[in-house]
Amino acid sequence: MKNILVIGAGRFGTYLMQKLQAQGDEILCIDNQEERLQKVLPYVTSSLIGDATDPDFMKSVGVEAFDLCVVSIGDDFQSSLEATSLLKELGAKFVISRASRGVHEKFLLRNGADEVVYPEKFMAKWAAIRFSSSTVKDYIPVPGDYSIFEVEVPSSWVGKSMIDLKIRQNMRLNVLAVKNTKDDFNMDYDPSEPFKQGQTVVIIGSDSDLKKYLGLTY
Repeated sequence: MKNILVIGAGRFGTYLMQKLQAQGDEILCIDNQEERLQKVLPYVTSSLIGDATDPDFMKSVGVEAFDLCVVSIGDDFQSSLEATSLLKELGAKFVISRASRGVHEKFLLRNGADEVVYPEKFMAKWAAIRFSSSTVKDYIPVPGDYSIFEVEVPSSWVGKSMIDLKIRQNMRLNVLAVKNTKDDFNMDYDPSEPFKQGQTVVIIGSDSDLKKYLGLTY
């Protein structure tokens, strides 16, 4: 369980707090509009109405005591930038800030953000890759030019096993799981069992090998 400060109760902040609350984290939310705070009360431990760019107000919050601070202001970049910078000045341990445009990311990093999330950019990339091929079912980027894909079993694999194909040795890919149906997720798939038409595999590898051996074009 972590103590988390979330600044901004807009759509992104609300979804984030819902997930954090489900994980058992303790959340303090700050927003300058009481109406928005009222909507997130079921998901937070406590809330405060205030201006996150006001040094005196933020000093009273005690930001240094939180494990994580999230600046989720999306419609006022100047306030987002000022809040990010102020958090670091006041001793925040780790600050994640939301960017709504590409140029925002650079400025937020320069002004104290430890990490920047850019939801629109992430979702656009995910959607482009996910729907660019009928065989791709899901996609997760991994740092260092690696990715995890859930794809339909290639037709050239059907009737052959992992051992037959020597997937790790020949393709430098690792099969993490095999799915027979949407709810049948098998992480202990027998490597000697032949793949079947209609199955999907969750597989990790370098982007270059995934493109080469699975025919992906992202």
